[in-house]
Amino acid sequence: MYGTTDIAQRTLALSRTFDAPAALVFAAWSEPKHLVRWWGPKDFTLPHCEQDFRVGGRYRFCMRAPDGSDHWVRGEYTLIDPPHRLVFTWLREEGDDVWCDTVVALTFVEEEGRTRMTLHQTTFATSAHCDVHRDGWTECFDRLEHFVETLNT
Repeated sequence: MYGTTDIAQRTLALSRTFDAPAALVFAAWSEPKHLVRWWGPKDFTLPHCEQDFRVGGRYRFCMRAPDGSDHWVRGEYTLIDPPHRLVFTWLREEGDDVWCDTVVALTFVEEEGRTRMTLHQTTFATSAHCDVHRDGWTECFDRLEHFVETLNT
């Protein structure tokens, strides 16, 4: 049985402040034409971006690493409250296996034209999986930060 401490170690929480309004940061998550410009860790591309952005809608993305390997993720949108909150399931595929089955919850809080975005992703099977996603999301948010800045100028 997992204890409370173990669950905390298998839950990811990240925040980032963007120099852009919440509506703009939220919109970056809502359309494939935006996602392909920033989604994924550093130097990854998004050659497949299928998205039905509505509650109950599904998405499926292929993140291509610099070495050419493909990393697939899919899920379903369970809550969409523009520009305040976005929640979706996250299933990471490796071949015929799903090795990461979690829920991602994003909140967007605007203050004086800047947006504080907070991500919670839970509950990972292992703390190692949580660490891998922390690194990936951090690089992804770096790219998102650059993307929204270019749109906001």
